[in-house]
Amino acid sequence: MNRPPEEFIRVDEERLLNFSTACFEKAGITHEHATLISRLLVNSDLRGVRSHGTRTLSGYCGGFENGSLNPNPNIRVIHETPTAVVLNGDGTLGYLPMVRATEHAIAKAKEVGIGMGLVRYIGHYGSAGHYARLCNEAGCIGFSVQGYQNHGNASGQDPKPQLGYYGNPPICFAIPSGDEPPVVLDAATCIMADYQRGPEFDELLSIIPAAFFKSIGYTAVACLLGGALTGFTEPAPEDTAKWSGAHRHGGMVLAIDIESILPPDIFHAEVDRLVRDVRETYEPLPGTDQALLPGAIEVERTELHRQKGIRYGEMEQSSARAASERLGVPLPWDE
Repeated sequence: MNRPPEEFIRVDEERLLNFSTACFEKAGITHEHATLISRLLVNSDLRGVRSHGTRTLSGYCGGFENGSLNPNPNIRVIHETPTAVVLNGDGTLGYLPMVRATEHAIAKAKEVGIGMGLVRYIGHYGSAGHYARLCNEAGCIGFSVQGYQNHGNASGQDPKPQLGYYGNPPICFAIPSGDEPPVVLDAATCIMADYQRGPEFDELLSIIPAAFFKSIGYTAVACLLGGALTGFTEPAPEDTAKWSGAHRHGGMVLAIDIESILPPDIFHAEVDRLVRDVRETYEPLPGTDQALLPGAIEVERTELHRQKGIRYGEMEQSSARAASERLGVPLPWDE
C-alpha cells in the first residue's frame, strides 16, 4: 500500500498544506486545528506513508461535516500524576488530542525522566509515528500505540475469522540518532498488510507460525496499552458520547528523556554505529539495493519529495478531487 505509485503527478508541499488546511476549515474546524492535522498528514505524504497521508482528507472532513466528529473539542485533563496525564479528547479526531498528550509526556519526561500521555474518547489518530517523532525532536525516545473498544471480539462471525490476521493497530518506536537517520519503527502490528489475504498468504500460517504468534501478541499489547490503559472503557460523558465517530478509541505515547539517563552524545553515537554497521556489513533484502534499518527510507523519501514534489497517485488524487468538489477548495495542482 505504501509503495510509491507507478503513475503519479507531483504536488508541492506548501500547496498541499494550504489545500488541506483550507478543506478542514471549510469542514468546520479552527485554523489552528486544521493546520495541525494538515501538517501531520503532509508529513506522512513526504515520508511515503501514503495510507496515512492526505489520502484520508476527504473522509476526515466528511466526519466533521456530518457531525460524527466533534469540530470544536474541549480537550481537558481528567487525571494527572508526576509521570502521566490522561486527557478527554471529547469526540474529535485523535491528532490534536494526541499532540497535546505528547506535549504533556515530554514535559514530564524532562522533569522526572519519563512521561506518559494518554487520551480517551477520540477517533483515528493516524500514524503512531507522528507522536513518537515529536518525542525525538525533544531529545526523547518515543513510543506510541492506539487501541479501540471491543478489539478482539469477532461478534459472532460465522465462520470465525482467522486469528493470524487478528487486528492491526498502529505502533511506533522512535529512537533519535546523531548523524545517521533515526531508528523509527512506524508500523502496524499484524505481520501481513491488510490487503495481503488469500490462499497464497493463508499457506504462511502453517509455514511460519512463529511470525504470526508474534504479531498476535503485538496486537494484543498495542490494544491494551493504547486502549485499556487510557480508561476508555469508562462511560463517556454525555457531551462526548454523542460524537459517534470518535468516542471509542484511545491513544498512548511514552517519552523517555535520554539526558536523564546518560549524556545524549554517548547514546546517539551508538545509534549511529548500529545504523552504519548494518548498512555497510549486511546484504540488502531481496528486491532492495540498501541494507537499511526502519526510518532511513523515510528520510530519503522526505528529501526527494521536498526537492521534486510529492508523488501523488490516483488514490490520493481521487480523495483530493472529492474534497475539492464538495468544499469548493481549488486543487493543489494544475489540471
